Amino acid sequence: MTHLDLQTEQIPAADQTSMNRRSLLGALGKAGLGAAAFGALGSTSLAAPAKNIDADVLNFALNLEYLEAAFYLAAVGRINELRAIGGDAEIRLPAGLDRTTGMQFKDSTVQAFARDIAEDELAHVKLLYGALGKGAVRRPVLDLSAAFNAAGQAASGGAIKGFNPYANDLFFLHGAFIFEDVGVTAYNGAATLITNPSFLQAAAGILAVEAYHAGAIRALLYQQRQVTAAAGLYVGQVVGAISNLRGKVGGGKDAGLSDARGAIIAPTDKNAVAYARSTREVLNIVYLAPNASKGGFFPNGLNGSIK
Repeated sequence: MTHLDLQTEQIPAADQTSMNRRSLLGALGKAGLGAAAFGALGSTSLAAPAKNIDADVLNFALNLEYLEAAFYLAAVGRINELRAIGGDAEIRLPAGLDRTTGMQFKDSTVQAFARDIAEDELAHVKLLYGALGKGAVRRPVLDLSAAFNAAGQAASGGAIKGFNPYANDLFFLHGAFIFEDVGVTAYNGAATLITNPSFLQAAAGILAVEAYHAGAIRALLYQQRQVTAAAGLYVGQVVGAISNLRGKVGGGKDAGLSDARGAIIAPTDKNAVAYARSTREVLNIVYLAPNASKGGFFPNGLNGSIK
């Protein structure tokens, strides 16, 4: 892959602080890659390269955002909003899940978190899709049914079968845990690949939001770590098994809910720096198999150059 130099203008500090996240999303969603700097807090122009590493990396991120958005939007009955973006590829959901009402939450806190995260993930999709313009990849086929069943069986050694993250609040949190830490480590790993400072700034901002999401999901699960989840396994055991599975195929960069010292809010290295995964390590997790080119949550693979 080759890349072209991207020219940017200096953005006044006042402009950088004057636009909030919502106005940024709106501005970039309308502008497109050739007219506005992805992630720039102001009016910045970019050359619109036909092919460059930044676009490849952002499209890789867009594939993952499609998946996360689908997971949360399905839970809160807003999946049709994603269907209006990026084409008409199939989104496979568990049988019985109502596409307009979503799942039946019993815990109002879990429901509130799901609604807020769904809004964030949809905004991320709109931001990336709008900023990339004509260069944005189409939404790939997504599997939120059989893939979760396979992940549940793999993580539990076959003890948990027919895992449906929308069956109840606790299962929903387990499903969210599968994705959230992956998103953080993926954005962190991508940081070394991005060449344009404006793109890097926006990616860092998305990473921060994903980290908040991951921390919230971990906190909710930690509070219930001793509750029986399924097949006689405690929540802490199930989460630990998911973490071990991700670590096995994702470079060993993972952590469960706790260790000998207590809670683990963020999976980090010895310097308390969040793990960074390569694109290959991320693909191993979402495909549910090492060195695969498709499968798992992306039955036909990702779209774009990095897949």
